[in-house]
Amino acid sequence: MTSDAKIIVALDYATADAASALVARLDPQLCKLKVGKELFTAAGPAWVEHLVGQGYDVFLDLKFHDIPNTVAQACRAAAALGVWMVNVHALGGRAMMTAAREALENTPNRPKLVAVTVLTSMSANELADLGINQAPHQLVRRLARLAHSCHLDGVVCSGQEAKMLRQEQGPDFCLVTPGIRPAGVGKDDQNRVMTPTEALRAGANYLVIGRPITQSLDPLQALQAIRQEIANNGDSK
Repeated sequence: MTSDAKIIVALDYATADAASALVARLDPQLCKLKVGKELFTAAGPAWVEHLVGQGYDVFLDLKFHDIPNTVAQACRAAAALGVWMVNVHALGGRAMMTAAREALENTPNRPKLVAVTVLTSMSANELADLGINQAPHQLVRRLARLAHSCHLDGVVCSGQEAKMLRQEQGPDFCLVTPGIRPAGVGKDDQNRVMTPTEALRAGANYLVIGRPITQSLDPLQALQAIRQEIANNGDSK
């Protein structure tokens, strides 16, 4: 059963053993889990199914970006693992995103499909290096509109763009925000960051949080502290 937890813990580990040690200290009723490229490559699909079997909602964060048919088949394979959410790169374009969405339409327990807009590690200067002469928030807006027009469930975006996208795309568009750092915690390699409360108030639905929880001496306590911070400021789980 899908939990109503808003926090997605990023399992940024190199091995299944390291990730399992962290997962054993958490609770599927208190958080969801994100499995990215490094861990998925090391541990494989069976380990993702293992997490699902433990009752966790899993966000498979592989950012598919390829020709439409390849991405469609990859999304269908992800759905077969029982994941709760899967993502694609919005820069893959309309045909690719539409193919991904259509591939999931008739799958049992269809996972949410969201599109990555602009990575939270990217600045305007880095976009300019790619020949994209738009500010990050302008490109995010354009890609979110495209994802919405392709009938995806939502996008991954910085919390700093959440208010703008919530106003433009309405209440049913899912906003997943990485780059979340509790007050007093360093930015690490993220450029566009927000606190959990700020992001939720801006309109985010789910918060991706990694190191503030995974590198804590007591990950469960760190998770509960963030949940309490959110609750104290008037937001739910």
